[in-house]
Amino acid sequence: MKEFSAYREEFPITRNYVFLNNAAVSSPPLRVSRAVGELFNDYSSLGLMRYPQWMKQVEKTRSLFAQLINAEPHEVCFMGNTSEGLGAVANGLSWKPGDRVLVPIPDFPSNVYPWANLERFGVRVDHFKKNNGRFTPAEIEAAIRPGTKLITISSTDFATGFRCDLEGIGELCRKKGILLCVDAIQSLGAVPLDVKKCGVHFLASGGHKWLLATMGIGALYISKEANDLVHPDRVGWRSVEDEENFYNLDLKLKADALRFESGTLNIPGITALGIALEMLLDIGIERIHARICDLNDIFSEGLAKRNFPVISPADRERRAGILSFIPGTGNAHDLFRYFIKDKVLVAQRGDAIRISPHFYNDESDVEQFFAVLDGYIQKRER
Repeated sequence: MKEFSAYREEFPITRNYVFLNNAAVSSPPLRVSRAVGELFNDYSSLGLMRYPQWMKQVEKTRSLFAQLINAEPHEVCFMGNTSEGLGAVANGLSWKPGDRVLVPIPDFPSNVYPWANLERFGVRVDHFKKNNGRFTPAEIEAAIRPGTKLITISSTDFATGFRCDLEGIGELCRKKGILLCVDAIQSLGAVPLDVKKCGVHFLASGGHKWLLATMGIGALYISKEANDLVHPDRVGWRSVEDEENFYNLDLKLKADALRFESGTLNIPGITALGIALEMLLDIGIERIHARICDLNDIFSEGLAKRNFPVISPADRERRAGILSFIPGTGNAHDLFRYFIKDKVLVAQRGDAIRISPHFYNDESDVEQFFAVLDGYIQKRER
């Protein structure tokens, strides 16, 4: 088993920055850059002669994503991003006036707008307020109303890093006969997630955060149990069973999630995702999660010594990869700018600073983070 330090050279961004912003857009490893570069070289010099090999990589990536979430490959289709996946579910279900959707808020807009867009069809969108990003299955149960057809949640809160009790929510949905949809972009790659164990019907995620791929590629999981409940709102030549028959046309859609792939695929993006997934699964997601938690424990201890309150969960059962804190002096905007100036890449979310290390970060990153933070504190105290 390779040490985490053996992977650090795969991330050249570490030579230029203290990179602690994987919850925004990650920096792909060199193996991903090389694989995509080789693909474009083949494309430039050979045209479509390598197309069969590219399509083999597509199916390999599909299988790897299925393995990541404990699904079957035919339950996975490729999307451009999380929003596209959630929109495909929202627009693909059959709705009638009076149907209801339950959405905890505040949440990232990707998991709010697709459902709000249904209100023009008479669908009621109900909200209940999270408490600092947190909520429980009991709070969800209390918010359910007659007519609630679907509950949609983010597995991890984008601002605080709170990881919800997905298994408990799935059990609640099973009891109530309600569909469960999950925005998993802040979990996958940083936290183990089992869609079968958690009773998830639909799951969407982009590949550009913890999955270490690139922008413009993602995947949608449609469980075989809910497969017949959704119809693609867009169909194209690849949606049908006989996709290579361009003359005797027959709109007979594929029976599984692949009917949602309507046209030519993002081969470079899928290649990037597949190479990154191969690495993450080889390391092991549970091992990665433990490593991220260990790093965030060190950050938490250092922040506590400086009286900077951490608003993220301390309990590893409820923690993903995000650690957010409130500046104990100054304000989040000024501190964010100070970090960026000194090449420490973090994010500002409201009144908090959000850090999100991955497995390749190490103690030198922690030391440099606190060196910059201490410089900021000293400057404020002058």
